[in-house]
Amino acid sequence: MANILRLASLSVFFFFIIYSPLFSNALSDCNGPCRDLNDCSGQLICIDGKCNDDPDVGTHICRGSSHSPPTGNCQPSGSLQCQGQFYPTYKCSPPVTSSTKAKLTNNDFSQGGDGGGPSECDEQYHSNSERIVALSTGWYNGGSRCGKMIRIKASNGKTVTAKVVDECDSMRGCDEEHAYQPPCKNNIVDASDAVWSALELNKDVGIVDVTWSMA
Repeated sequence: MANILRLASLSVFFFFIIYSPLFSNALSDCNGPCRDLNDCSGQLICIDGKCNDDPDVGTHICRGSSHSPPTGNCQPSGSLQCQGQFYPTYKCSPPVTSSTKAKLTNNDFSQGGDGGGPSECDEQYHSNSERIVALSTGWYNGGSRCGKMIRIKASNGKTVTAKVVDECDSMRGCDEEHAYQPPCKNNIVDASDAVWSALELNKDVGIVDVTWSMA
């Protein structure tokens, strides 16, 4: 009987050694197993049970391994090397809803601006006083949203409607056509100065969270 109790005690002891968080505080690196972001080292986060780059922060720690999947189950289709860094490329974007989460960035649609070549929809350059946007490749959807109006809402409660005139290319970049910029993320609404002004946002911030929908 004593031997059985001793064996049971040892089993319980080893169970707690193996499963207790007090004894399992090693942090996982790229693609390592995780339950939450506390299980991942550095700036990595836990996505689908594996430690990977944070798509919102834009880290590329795991660039030699699989890239972080963004929201909406949209997986990267590949990667593009630009100025020594690897960037994920996307053919898709998160699903469009009545309140689609996005990152608002600023684009110069005029000739010679940082937008690169003319707008994809009409092959024309545009004044930045127009309320216009470029959408990530998936949302641009092969040009099906060209000329259509979208409604953008900022966290300060301000809203504005803007016309889709261009694609924020999530597949290509780092060339003259794209002003040598890396590919867009798959959740970008790239807007003119007029859009930022209407939303009462400071474009010098660079990127802000917004939601958008078809107007």
